[in-house]
Amino acid sequence: MKAWGAVLDPSNKSGIRFLGDPDAKFTEALGLSFESAAIFGNNRSKRYALVVEDGKVKEAYVEPDNTGVDGIENISLPSIDELRDPEC
Repeated sequence: MKAWGAVLDPSNKSGIRFLGDPDAKFTEALGLSFESAAIFGNNRSKRYALVVEDGKVKEAYVEPDNTGVDGIENISLPSIDELRDPEC
């Protein structure tokens, strides 16, 4: 997560926080883990993004099948280029 943040927002100007969940406690509390121990040796997290305002989740974007996000064209999110720090 730190590397993504460094590439997408090296000056920390976007207001986006890139957070890891190494023990998967947060992911499990959200019900967003999936069984993958046979392949990876442990369970994994679905890919997701949360829009949080004043400590409350306002929107959640969850990868539906662990392979990619369907219907992304219907979600109004800024592009990577819009998020990227222009000084990069």
